[in-house]
Amino acid sequence: MIWDWNWTWQILPELLTQGLLVTVQATVGGALLAFVLGLFVAVLRRSRRRWISGPVGAVTEFIRSTPLLVQLFVVYYVLPDFGITMTALTTGIIGLGVHYAAYTSEVYRAGIEGVPKGQWEAAVALNMPRHFVWFSIILPQAVRRSLPALGNYLVAIFKESPQLSVITVVDVVGLARELGSESFRYLEPMTIAGLFFLIIAIPASILVRRLERRLDHT
Repeated sequence: MIWDWNWTWQILPELLTQGLLVTVQATVGGALLAFVLGLFVAVLRRSRRRWISGPVGAVTEFIRSTPLLVQLFVVYYVLPDFGITMTALTTGIIGLGVHYAAYTSEVYRAGIEGVPKGQWEAAVALNMPRHFVWFSIILPQAVRRSLPALGNYLVAIFKESPQLSVITVVDVVGLARELGSESFRYLEPMTIAGLFFLIIAIPASILVRRLERRLDHT
């Protein structure tokens, strides 16, 4: 099959302004939810109350042990039977966010455990309020230590976003597939979609590695 430049220029704006836009929306929304929810889960798992840390840990392990596709199917096709309905894109954002929150929580937990114990002991000796110690001393350091790993998960969420096509979210890959089926030419749209991922994912990965090296030297 010979590359058709006329067809390429014809479909490029649609892939860029519609397909890639949906991919970015799903990625940003899912990542923000994963980062915020993951931090919340990490703090809950360190709770001294077993009735809090136990169930939270069990749910986290369950999410980590089941495929993202299964979770998306359940949220999109099963929850409406219980009266919970959402748009496909909202479902995709929540699915990505909850799934990766189970992983980012472990990143945060490692960051929290990496804070020197002497700081905890000094805070206790100074009789500082526990919430002040968490939000002013521990979490800022833990989040800073977690940034490189969180950046890697951001890239991973971006690359996982095409899976949302199973719940009818038309991202850049889904749109490329539709354009290919209409014209019986898959070479151009799928190649463009792949290039979009390369153009965004490679610079993002380079930035994450630079951030990691910078934090290692500070």
